[in-house]
Amino acid sequence: QVQLVESGGGVVQAGGSLRLACAASGGTFSMYAVGWFRQAPGNLREFVAAISRFSVTTSYSDYVKGRFTISRDNAKRMVYLQMNGLNPEDTAVYYCAVQSRALWTGRTGRDVDYWGQGTQVTVSS
Repeated sequence: QVQLVESGGGVVQAGGSLRLACAASGGTFSMYAVGWFRQAPGNLREFVAAISRFSVTTSYSDYVKGRFTISRDNAKRMVYLQMNGLNPEDTAVYYCAVQSRALWTGRTGRDVDYWGQGTQVTVSS
């Protein structure tokens, strides 16, 4: 069993930055690929970014590529999402997720083994 707790959300003006963090407990953290998803009101959950077990591979949605950066620190059992150049369309609840595999697979969330509870990000115009 893996527990994930996100933090770092808040309200920021357009063009600003936030750094989300995801703290993992339980399980062997370095065995998991980790991803970030987001869901805005009325929208489906969407993939944001993912990172492989040892940070060799990262992937991003087209909406955030070049603005967001995912990273992890296995020793600290932490995953981060640095978000720069935020715009109102980035407003959503952001969720941390893990898969019990080396490389992240899929972007629908169906293959996720554990989810965090989410952290709200609001970008004002």
